[in-house]
Amino acid sequence: MNGQHMNMKHISNSMKNTNRRDFLKAGGVLGAAFAAGTWQALGEEKEKLPPMPRIKLGSLEVSRLILGTNPFFGYAHRQGEIGGQMKEYYTDERIMADLDLAAAHGITATAGPPDERWQKLWKRYRENGGKLKHWISQPHRPPEKIPGEIEESVKAGASAVFIQGHKVEGQFENGTFDVVRQWVEMIRKLGVPAGIGSHRQDCHLEVQKRAFPVDFYFQCMFNVAHGDTFEKDDPPKAANVIQQLEKPVIAYKILGAGRVPPKEGFEFALRNIRAKDGVCVGVFTKENPLEIAENAGYVKRLSSHH
Repeated sequence: MNGQHMNMKHISNSMKNTNRRDFLKAGGVLGAAFAAGTWQALGEEKEKLPPMPRIKLGSLEVSRLILGTNPFFGYAHRQGEIGGQMKEYYTDERIMADLDLAAAHGITATAGPPDERWQKLWKRYRENGGKLKHWISQPHRPPEKIPGEIEESVKAGASAVFIQGHKVEGQFENGTFDVVRQWVEMIRKLGVPAGIGSHRQDCHLEVQKRAFPVDFYFQCMFNVAHGDTFEKDDPPKAANVIQQLEKPVIAYKILGAGRVPPKEGFEFALRNIRAKDGVCVGVFTKENPLEIAENAGYVKRLSSHH
């Protein structure tokens, strides 16, 4: 989530605000067109943009940029009233409009938990011709409910499933890590790619060491396993982990929930992950209607230099 860039003592002084609108004029044109809600307004401008790069999560091909859903439900990970503003702004209709806007810029997947509201929204969206194709589900209920949530996800049309980071970390810290293997095996038996998430910088390496049958990882760029802490040394540590993992990795919270200027966050992430890896970023288009276009522009431009 880009949003307003809040001051944060732990982020290095080099992270300065950037004028995003100077970065990709074509993306800005498209963002303005879609803010007006018209597919037709794309015209020839869409054809001038480079294609969004794709990656593979197991057998599933998705865009290198995945749309996060935390802001849709008010999960701001920032103090103040911003979370309430997100919840108020994001009606089902606005969520679906942003999904279509993302699709117009080459984004093919969104990631988020299979809560009841989302399952109903996703069903309605797809049945009504929604353009964005894939939902990557993130089960996040108490551990005893995770198996049921995995089944719900696949029934509700998830194209892939990964276990939310806190649930993975809980098993890791309790010495019951093989429970995570069981969850991963269950996902694969249901016929979709399986992944796990983590905010820590050691869970995924342990999964690899134990040869859990994962297809992909979601790695947080900040270690917020025990609260919303954003230390400047976390992204390099996370990048080091990503470089060691054999399977594809989706880096998330690359902007520190709005604390890191977008240009710097995208540049660091995309220059420190591999071509087979991607990023997941949420948006709050009330603050910046051009945000989706700009984010897509960063990924397209920076990927061309990868």
